[in-house]
Amino acid sequence: MKKFALLFCCLWPLFAKAAAPLEAVQLYTQDELLALIKKNAHLSRVKLDDCQLVQDIEARAIKMGIPAYQFLFGDMLAFGVCIDKDAERGIYYMRLAAEQGLAEALEQMGRYYHLGRFVQRDLTQAIVFLREAAALGNLNAQLRLVDLFNQGIGSPADYEDAYRWLFHSIIADKKVHQQAQTALASLAQKMPASVIERARKPI
Repeated sequence: MKKFALLFCCLWPLFAKAAAPLEAVQLYTQDELLALIKKNAHLSRVKLDDCQLVQDIEARAIKMGIPAYQFLFGDMLAFGVCIDKDAERGIYYMRLAAEQGLAEALEQMGRYYHLGRFVQRDLTQAIVFLREAAALGNLNAQLRLVDLFNQGIGSPADYEDAYRWLFHSIIADKKVHQQAQTALASLAQKMPASVIERARKPI
């Protein structure tokens, strides 16, 4: 009996912890979610929060049509995070977010069309999405767009805008800054000096 009591005393804290209700997680504000998306930490955060917010996220994506939540819900569906995997439905919600002008959604759709992930590879569609995201200041889109142009893909009529957007971007990371410099130098070789000068003028 004493052994049982001793065992019970030792194991009770574990049972109590397992039986305790999960601490309520507050739904992310729009700004918090956008910050997570920009750091590509949104899916990790949902998992870290023990998948408690799935219904709230779904409601804000479907019923309220909030772009950041459409993007998050779409990503969750595409990769099967906290819900059953459904890539087709996931892309649908990502596209809705992109159509509402969410730069991160535009960039991701452009990247998927470029790489042929979830969708058939379509460089024309990739450039359409990436161009919109780049114009909104998305650095990843700007870098990918310039890289495509440097490969001879796309229209030379878009070179000036792509050069301007990337040239005027503020880039703190030294490695990414060097990547941008190299990409801009390559694109400059495809453009007249007068066009480069015009693109470099302060916005």
